[in-house]
Amino acid sequence: MTRVLVIEDDPAVRRGVSVGLRHRGHETVLVATGEEGLAELVASAPEVVLLDLMLPGMSGLETCRRIRAFSQVPIVILSARDDDVDVVVGLEAGADDYVVKPASAEVIEARMRAVLRRTGHAGPTGQPRGQYGDLLVDRIALRVLKHGEQVAMAPTELKLLLFLSAAPEQTFSRQQLLEQVWEHSFHGDYRLVDACVMRLRAKIEDDPRNPRYVQTVRGFGYRFGPL
Repeated sequence: MTRVLVIEDDPAVRRGVSVGLRHRGHETVLVATGEEGLAELVASAPEVVLLDLMLPGMSGLETCRRIRAFSQVPIVILSARDDDVDVVVGLEAGADDYVVKPASAEVIEARMRAVLRRTGHAGPTGQPRGQYGDLLVDRIALRVLKHGEQVAMAPTELKLLLFLSAAPEQTFSRQQLLEQVWEHSFHGDYRLVDACVMRLRAKIEDDPRNPRYVQTVRGFGYRFGPL
């Protein structure tokens, strides 16, 4: 059973998501505002957050930013439009995935399970610990250190780094990364990949505009190194 914090202001959507997830064996904590969501995040210690972007008062985007300021809990955005610019901004603010509303409980659960699996996924076979310049990637402890200091990472950021660094100099397309990291088997939305790369670079690169570790292969995708 997974404890899910649902931050959604529409009572019908909130109730529908809760009923569907409870029917599938999950526990739900329901709130209608970002302010309530932040309080429940501390009080209830959920394992995953479902976050609507269009909230009264504190926006979903600001709520996402505030959650990421102190927690790496997986966040899945609930969006009424798949082309909403707020989705991109939400991903850049630290969300791990998004679901377009209306969505079935099966779809929501699948996305939840995918982001939760990232927390304990060590990527492809590789050395348990890899030292790359001033960056240490520990695949056993699932942590990353830069200049000896631990870097706080959301599950998706960590899994992306583990996956890329396990095969230095190998280039992966955005579609390959969607399938391996986000576990999306369909021709997916590359915004997920690009936003996560941007967040990852901000955390591990000395100069994110001239990345040393996560490099762009123009017209194709990304690779780790060469260093």
